[in-house]
This record gives sequence, structure tokens and C-alpha cells, in this order.
Amino acid sequence: MDIKTFEHFAIETAKSAGEVLISYFGKLTHVDNKSTDIDLVTRADVESEKLITTAIKKAFPHHNIIAEETDFETINSDYCWIIDPLDGTTNFVHTLPIFAVSIGLQYKNQTILGVVYNPVYDQCFHATLNGGAFLNNSPLNISSTNTLSKSLLVTGFPYIHDERWQASFRLFEDFYSRNQGMRRLGAAALDFCFVAMGRFDGFYEFNLQPWDVCAGDLILREAGGKTSDWDGITPMPISGKRILASNGFLHTQMSDVLMQEKYRDVFLVSRG
Repeated sequence: MDIKTFEHFAIETAKSAGEVLISYFGKLTHVDNKSTDIDLVTRADVESEKLITTAIKKAFPHHNIIAEETDFETINSDYCWIIDPLDGTTNFVHTLPIFAVSIGLQYKNQTILGVVYNPVYDQCFHATLNGGAFLNNSPLNISSTNTLSKSLLVTGFPYIHDERWQASFRLFEDFYSRNQGMRRLGAAALDFCFVAMGRFDGFYEFNLQPWDVCAGDLILREAGGKTSDWDGITPMPISGKRILASNGFLHTQMSDVLMQEKYRDVFLVSRG
């Protein structure tokens, strides 16, 4: 099937899911917790995911699906949809309009399509492999910032309050002493896209999930940016364990900070 057919389907499905989110935005009456008191799920997450996965199963019944809120049985297929029905749930709960629907498609474990849609601003970021990256059909372009001292970076922090949680703040402080500013927006899919559009110059995080990174990773790379593991060389793990994303010009400089000995052992990928 032509990639444009998949892209059109994903964009329209993301926008429909966005309508579900908007119908609940500012109107929630109940919020549930998952792993911790700050790891949240709402009826909006669940209904958005149901709309997306139902559409996929109807249009592509023989494709696999990986989604945040539901475990699906694995099918023998080369195609796999990776879904986050509401990236930025905590923002959503507090009526902060920084959240998105994220839909990625992989073929034989390679991401070939990414769509990230913020329904509040009707901003749809989308990309296909080797087809470029766009915001509402206008091409995306990374920034030209080439030194950390002139950069604005974005990051996130883990939910679990262990030694890595503590180390995350030390790392944040380390970067903050080297650049013009740091931001923590709480929606990783949009963090990738904001680097892709040149709003940020780089993004790093630890212990994300496939649905947090799949679509945004492709969008950034197709906009001319670079993604990898923190070492700056190994391809970005689709597991989301260690994410380094940048305009490319800052990649080595950011990796040098992340791979300092005082952080290296704390954030080993093998620790899970």
C-alpha cells in the first residue's frame, strides 16, 4: 500500500482522536492513577485510544498495534502501529494546552510514518520516511544553533523517585549552567516536534516508552535533525530508554554532557 494512503489515514485518525480529547478538555470529573500518584490516566486517554485502535483494526486488520493503555495480541505482520492516545496527560488534567495524539507506523521494525497532533492549536506534525517533515503541510526546519551556550533545550523527568530521579535534577542543573535555558513541557512527542521546527535546539530524556518516541523521532529526523542513544552514536532505542535528539549541530556537545562518568553508571540502559 502507498505510504501516502497510510499518512492520510493516520492524520485523519489523529484529528478524530483530537476531537475526543477536546470534548473532555477542562471537563474531567475523575482521574485515575497508574504507577504513581503523578502517572495519570483519564477517560479521555481511554476513549481516544479506542477510537484510534478501532480505526486501525477496521482499515488494517492484519497489522500489529502497540498502545499505551491496552495490550494487544501480537499478529504475524511486518506492520506495527505505535500509539499514544494522549501524550501529556498531566498537562491535560490541569488544562494546560500542551498535549498531543501520537501515531507512528513501523514496517519491519523501521519507522516509516509519524503523526503528532495538538488539537488545541490544530497543529499536525507529520512525516514519512525519506519524504520530509511538515507542520500542517508547511515544511519543518531545524535551528542552526551550533553551541550549547546559545541553545534552548527541553527535557523531562522520570516518575519513579529513585537515584535516577535525583540524578536527573543534577543533570538538568549541569545543562542549565551551559546554555540559555531549559524547559520541561511534559509531552515528549511535542518535544521532538518543537526541535524539528526550530523552537528548541535539543532534547534529552530517560526511561520513556515506544509510544512516546516513535512518531516524533521520525518527524525530527525528516526535518534534518539527529536522534540517538545518549552516546551520540548508537541509534535511538525505540524502547525510549535513553533519548538524545537535536538539530544535529549540538549532538556531540550534548552527548559529552550526558556521558560524563558521574551520570554514566546511574543511567545505564541495562538497568531498565
